[in-house]
Amino acid sequence: MTGIILLDKPKEITSFGAVARVRRICSEKKCGHTGTLDPMATGVLTIMLGGATRFCELLPSHNKAYIASFRLGTVTDTLDITGKILETRAVDSTAEQVKDKLNDFIGEISQLPPMYSAVSVDGQRLYDLARKGIEVERKARQVTVFSIEMLSEDEENGEYTVAVECSSGTYIRTLISDLGEELGCGAVMTDLRRTKANGFSIENAVTLEQLSEAAENGTLNEIIIPVDKALEEYPIIKVTAAQAKRFSNGGELDLQRLKYPRMLGYFRIYDPENKFIGLGEIGAGESLTVKRVYQG
Repeated sequence: MTGIILLDKPKEITSFGAVARVRRICSEKKCGHTGTLDPMATGVLTIMLGGATRFCELLPSHNKAYIASFRLGTVTDTLDITGKILETRAVDSTAEQVKDKLNDFIGEISQLPPMYSAVSVDGQRLYDLARKGIEVERKARQVTVFSIEMLSEDEENGEYTVAVECSSGTYIRTLISDLGEELGCGAVMTDLRRTKANGFSIENAVTLEQLSEAAENGTLNEIIIPVDKALEEYPIIKVTAAQAKRFSNGGELDLQRLKYPRMLGYFRIYDPENKFIGLGEIGAGESLTVKRVYQG
């Protein structure tokens, strides 16, 4: 079974656990996700099945969108509400001040990955070290926040909900914690829902229950998204039957014999019957080289 499952991950389950559930439901050994969601978070988890796993790192869009809720005045070790409370502080920030300060986080910003995260340092996951009470030095990362929109505000209780669009690698927990430090009162994330990932929206996601029901009814194929759907940002090159056979066997194709946009980069390759056969790459040479062959 090859393709993409767009899962609406439930709360209180790890991304690894969600993938394991999908693996069992779909009876597919090769299965992996394209971006971790914390156990407390819900929403879009892009899961690649079978031959689609070979295209994970080649997906053109890794930007994400979230709806996040937070509370001012509380600081925890995990930067979210599930952690141990380290401090409670007085809050005197108005809703208008919160909005103004949020604007400072739009654009390219520097973030320090939280200790409770899947980032590896010297071969060890940060969350494994954090659970042992060990804190290590981490390198700040540059990420991009494209937009932040205030969705709801409760100034009296210091509780807010925002919609965030950002680049891959952005930690919403860290953004909220940094916001709290900028305001001087601290802040903690209380809820997180990912609404978009890899060009897919939450409206197209299915729950584990819906996936199980489809497996029982024999309608899984109606849920599985073709892998080339996630690659639509790449232009198309259509080849002849002979060229398709050569490409599928790993052979380069002569550019002079192809009709293609005069540009460099990755291309989706289709045979004469419009069947997706893989991703090719055009560089500085005179050939289209094979990047990945699709094995459906």
